[in-house]
Formats: sequence, C-alpha cells, structure tokens
Amino acid sequence: MTLPLRPRLTFQGGTLVLYDVPAESSVHPAFQWIKARWRCEGYHYAVVQAWARAAAVRDDVPRWQRLALTQHDRREPHDYQLEAIAAWEQAGCRGSVVLPTGAGKTFVAIHAIQRVSRSAVIVAPTIDLLHQWYARLVNAFQTEIGVYYGGEKTLHPLTVTTYHSSGDLMANYGQHYKLIIFDEAHHLPAPNWGETALMAPAPLRLGLTATYPEEHEQTGGRWRVDRLVGPIVYEKRIDDLVGERLAHYRTERIRVDLTTEERARYEADYAVYAGYFRAHALPQTHGAYWLQELMRRSAYDGAARRALLARGRIQKLIAGAAGKLAALETLLREYSHERVLVFNESNEMVYRIAQAHLIPALTHETKAAERKAILDGFQTGRYRAVVTSKVLNEGVDVPEAKVAIVLGGTASAREYVQRLGRVLRKAGNRQAVLLEVIARNTVDEGKAQRRQGKGGRNGKGNRK
Repeated sequence: MTLPLRPRLTFQGGTLVLYDVPAESSVHPAFQWIKARWRCEGYHYAVVQAWARAAAVRDDVPRWQRLALTQHDRREPHDYQLEAIAAWEQAGCRGSVVLPTGAGKTFVAIHAIQRVSRSAVIVAPTIDLLHQWYARLVNAFQTEIGVYYGGEKTLHPLTVTTYHSSGDLMANYGQHYKLIIFDEAHHLPAPNWGETALMAPAPLRLGLTATYPEEHEQTGGRWRVDRLVGPIVYEKRIDDLVGERLAHYRTERIRVDLTTEERARYEADYAVYAGYFRAHALPQTHGAYWLQELMRRSAYDGAARRALLARGRIQKLIAGAAGKLAALETLLREYSHERVLVFNESNEMVYRIAQAHLIPALTHETKAAERKAILDGFQTGRYRAVVTSKVLNEGVDVPEAKVAIVLGGTASAREYVQRLGRVLRKAGNRQAVLLEVIARNTVDEGKAQRRQGKGGRNGKGNRK
C-alpha cells in the first residue's frame, strides 16, 4: 500500500510552489494554478507560512541561519534611533524607517540586523553604496560579508547586493535570507526594481529612505512600498533633528537676471514649449505625468517634438546662464574657507565649471578609482570644492562639506532634501548653508519653490 505524499511548500526562482496538492484543493488565496502547480510570488511567504502550518503542509522554504553577532561599534544609538528600531519590531519587523540624510539610517539597520540575528541581505542602489555597506558591516560585526553584483559574487549569511543584481540573487538564493533591507527604498516603486521585493520570501523587511515616495509616484503601473515592505513605522524630518544629530542650517536663494540675448532666446523657446502643453491642456489631463505624455507624443507629433526640443534648450540656457556663473564665482570666493559642493543638472556645465575654477568634476562618467580619489581629496582638504550633477544626491558620505551651491535641478522635493542632506552631517557646531542660484522670471523660480516645499525651512533667506 502506497501512503499519500505529504504536501510541501518550496521556493523556486522567486516563487512559492506547492507540491502534491491537487488543483481542486483549497489553498491560501495568494496561490494560483499555473503550469500544473499552485504558485505565488515569494513575498507572500510571511502570510502563507501560517496557513501551511495550519494545513499540515511541510515547509521547505527557510534555509536561513541563526547568527551569533557581536556589535563592535561602541557608539550609543540616539533616542530616535532606538525608537525607530522599537517601532519596527512592534510592527512585526516589517516596514519603512524615514530619517533625513545624515541621521544614521545605516546605524539603525545594523542594530536591526543584530536584534534579528538571522541571515540578512541588504539591497543598495549603487556599487559605491554597496561598498560602503560592506565596510560598515565588516566594522560592526567583524565577520565575513558577502558581496553580490556584476563584478563579484560571494555569498555569506550577511550579504550586500545592488538593485540591478538582486533579482538574480533572489531567484537563486532568496530562501537563504530571513531579513531583507532596502536602502534608498524610494526606488522600489520602479517596475524593475520592485521585482526583487516580490521575489524575496524574507518575512522580515526594512525599508530605509530620507524621501518616501509620494502617492503619485506609486501609481500608474508602479509598485507601492507599503505592499512590498510594509507601512511607514517611524519618521523624523530634518527640522526634528537639527541640533541633536544634524547641523544647524540656513538656505538662501540668490536671484540673477538673464542677459538681453539670453532673455530673447528664453522667451522664444518658452513660447513654443508652453504653447503646446497649454493648447493641449496636458497638466489638466495628465496631472503629475504630463511631461511623460509630452515625451510620448513627441515620437509621432511634430509639434510635440518641437516643444520638447525647446524645453531642452531652455534647460541648457538656464543651467549655463551668465548671471549664474558670475554668482558662482562670487560664492566660491566668499566661502573659500569652507568645503563646497556645487550642483548643476547639465554634465556639459559641470565640466565647464570644473575647467573654469580648476576643481574636480563628478558625473556618471567618472570611473570608480577617480571618484574615490576625488572624494578622498575633498575629505582631506586637498580639494576645496567639487562640482557634480546627480551622483552625490544619494548615500555618499561627505561630512566635511558645509556649503552646497545649487545652480539648477529638477523640481523634485526629493532632490532638494538629498542635496541639503549632503551638508547636514554634524561636525562640531558649524552651520550648514544651501544656496540656490535662480534665474529670475523663468521656470527656474517655480522649480525652486516646488523643490523646497518639503525640504525644511530652517533660516530661509534671499539675496537680490
């Protein structure tokens, strides 16, 4: 007599699969009958686990290890960091912690890893951040740390990966990690990046960000962070921590005029650009996504294409306006005693500024070794200023920087907070300064208003 096989739950390629469970069986509603098996995404494991236990289904998913971790970083957590960890634990070790840049999110995560003491994987957006996490984890726990990305694939119970490589890691080894930590979790709504969270069976999840995605950033085919990670369990803003953990700061706006020639070019291009989106009421019909709609139409509509090209010329003109460059020269002289970060949206202008002022440039084109040498030189004082586009927006530690000069950027409040965060890491009692140079009576002014809308208002001023 052959005994019936016991149903079992397994993990395969980012999915949970039931074996020896017939199609007509009653199963957890997360499952669907696909290719002669009951299957669902790996992230359902937290709820499926309880069902499997109650239904006497053998659970073959977990391969994670119990760890004996000793904390070698002797710094005492701040009260708010302990509060964040406690709130996350009370939420079942699932959810996002929202803290300003410089407030010690990595330190919170390291303590969360120790509290859980199970195999964990950290997902970072860039290779630079991957290496920073690697160094922090090695220093904190003094144990072997895995690194998994294109150039290196070494697995250990504590492993760091990138969003780009994490899909392969989850598909092949996802069941080996009980805790998954998403650094810069505001990236998760992106269709490709959110797939890692869907594939991972890790029941414990922690999201870290300074700029939680707004509602419109989590719709229209994009993932919701609360679905992938859990709800916001703890949040502090910049002004909540100024003086305790972050440097006191002030922001200033410096308005400059376009030259006569620049104004004529601006008005001509703006008439083409605004004429189209107003005539077609794109902001009214497509809301926050109206620019994407303009881009889509430009593929087949000649007028839309001309409007988009006009927008590009406007951006280039404003980024390199003569008044902005003159203001930058004045500010670099004024703050010659400080370490200064200069932000410009245009790579072309970044290189022009670097050449004009003999300061290093950092863009996405800068190789890893050169980038490290520049940042090391900036920290030691060899370089008094660095000009960059977007590569310093996230995650790079530059605590010596206390002045940021923004010559242009998007209207994103996230970008504003990230750039402010670059100069907010506390160093003694020094005050941080963020200076926005704005072209008067242009789209620059509207962008600046929207950027600063959620960036804190600690000592805002204006210069004419």
